[in-house]
Amino acid sequence: MKKYATLLLILLSTLTYSQSDSRLYDIIDNVSSKRIKNDVTTLTNFGTRHTLSDTTSATRGIGAARRWIKSEFEKISEGCNNCLEVFYQKDLIKEGENDRIVHDVWVVNVVAIQRGTKYPNKFIIMSGDIDSRVSDPTDFTSDAPGANDNASGMAGAIEAARVLSKYNFESSIIYVGLSGEEQGLFGGKGLAAYAKQQGWEILGILNNDMIGNISGVDGVVSNRDFRIFSEPVPPTETEQQRKARRFYGGEVDGISRQLARYVYKTTKMYMPEMNPILIYRLDRFGRGGHHRPFNDAGFAGIRIMEAHENYTQQHQDIRMENGIAYGDVLEHVNFEYAKKLTAVNAINLASIASAPPAPEEVQIGGIVQASVKLKWSKSEGATGYKIYWRDTTSPTWDHSRYVGDINSFTLDGIVIDNSFFGVAAVGANGHESIIVFPNRVFRE
Repeated sequence: MKKYATLLLILLSTLTYSQSDSRLYDIIDNVSSKRIKNDVTTLTNFGTRHTLSDTTSATRGIGAARRWIKSEFEKISEGCNNCLEVFYQKDLIKEGENDRIVHDVWVVNVVAIQRGTKYPNKFIIMSGDIDSRVSDPTDFTSDAPGANDNASGMAGAIEAARVLSKYNFESSIIYVGLSGEEQGLFGGKGLAAYAKQQGWEILGILNNDMIGNISGVDGVVSNRDFRIFSEPVPPTETEQQRKARRFYGGEVDGISRQLARYVYKTTKMYMPEMNPILIYRLDRFGRGGHHRPFNDAGFAGIRIMEAHENYTQQHQDIRMENGIAYGDVLEHVNFEYAKKLTAVNAINLASIASAPPAPEEVQIGGIVQASVKLKWSKSEGATGYKIYWRDTTSPTWDHSRYVGDINSFTLDGIVIDNSFFGVAAVGANGHESIIVFPNRVFRE
């Protein structure tokens, strides 16, 4: 009888961790392309949102734009019994900080925090950029509607807040409009430093920068492809960690890369019509985005964006030249596509915020043995754990085994040399933490 009871418990545990969360399908359905279009339209109607533009006008410039964004977050909060903490976070950037800062300017971020019910000091962040620009990055007076770059990402963050504020999550979610991106990633630097000062535990940032274009300059048109950029390992790693990687692996398994794989897996499960493309690079070649300052501070961060860019619509004066209409204007944004990428963000925010904390320590052993051995620290709120492994050349976690509520396991017959391994914590609701790559080696 005891044997059958144990088997039943294992079966129930397996069903618990493998089931999907119906809330995530509801979240996908509740994202509105109409609301996103309205928000992008409003943002473009401010004329320019250049970081150094007018801050006193009620209708033009970045000041009017950020006040409107703050008011939208406050409206959302009113609709969920004041569930959002809405505030400005700002830093003064002095003239000459770089050649794009031509006068002193306050770089002001608009932050909305939805506190978690169990882990209020753990945060998963979705960001969009408030600012826009034309061809000359110091031109802060010309019209720069910035419809796709990056009113689309900003509208996505606002829409995610509208949808997710109707639910409760164990960890906190931050929706933020970051400023100063085009002038040198100043908004991200400011918020990352603020997070350090406040002692926030950042689980990761999903930086959305251009999520509305489906027609590429390469001639490809796709409303399903999107890219996930992630750096291989944190720039804050120690020399000891770097040396260990040479012998034990992990050169493509940093915390940002695991966050990227999490988004890939969740999207494939709940939105199989979408095609997430993992790009093994911090950002586009020689370019940057607002996840980078968080990476620089040691936090996990990725960039989510369209797969097929059109450079005639980025950082361009509005003009007609050689039969080509240049400029980042409203008519180039595909709002159904922006809705899809907003939904990608929303379900990943919800999943991560619903999961227990990841194991802080994962140890691996099995050197010159026929089986790999794993040990890990237990996580508060976890009802079980899941071991993942993959071929060393595979970009995704292709194999897994749920092992129940224990903190060590031996994968018989799987040789440590031929695969990479990781461990995730699983909650009673079936949601999993981000996978943790082994950070210690043991011998026995």
